[in-house]
Amino acid sequence: MPPLAYYRKGQLLRAQRRYADAIPEFEAAIPINRNSAGAYATLASSKLFTGSLEEVVPLVQQAIRLSRRDPDLGFWYNLIGLTDLLQSRTDEAIVWLEKARTANPGHPFTRGHLVAAYGIKGETERAAAELAKTRRLRVDPDQLSSIAHMRGGPRKFHGAESPDVARSHL
Repeated sequence: MPPLAYYRKGQLLRAQRRYADAIPEFEAAIPINRNSAGAYATLASSKLFTGSLEEVVPLVQQAIRLSRRDPDLGFWYNLIGLTDLLQSRTDEAIVWLEKARTANPGHPFTRGHLVAAYGIKGETERAAAELAKTRRLRVDPDQLSSIAHMRGGPRKFHGAESPDVARSHL
C-alpha cells in the first residue's frame, strides 16, 4: 500500500478519535517515506491521546527537523507544550505554548492551554489577559466566559468530562 494510503487511513481513524487504531497506520507510513513530517506529527498526536507521553516530544522534534517552515509548526509546538503541561513541566510548557501562540496567534486551543499553564504557575494576571484574548477568538464567547465559569460544572475535554478525567485516562 502506498504511504499516503496509510497516512489517510490514520487521519480518518484519528478524526474518529480512534487514536490507538491510528498509530499503526502512521507507523506503517513512516518507513515508506521517512521525510513525511506530517506522519511524525500525527503519530505524536495519537500517542499523546493514548497516554504514551514519553514518545510525543521526540516524534514532534523529528517533524520539526524535517519541515522547519511547515504551516503546522504552531500546532507542533502546541503538542510539545501540552505534553509538558500534562507531565507537570509547567515552565517548559509555557515556553513551547508561547512559541505556538506566536506561530499561530489565531488558534484558541493553544491559547487555552497557555491560560491553564499560567494558572497553574499562579500567574493569574497573565492567565486572565490570555483568557480575554482567547475569548475574542472563540465562536461561542460564553464557553470561556470566566475562569470561575470554566471551574464550574462538567465540561468535555477531548471526549472526557473534565481535564482531570482526561489526565487520569492518559
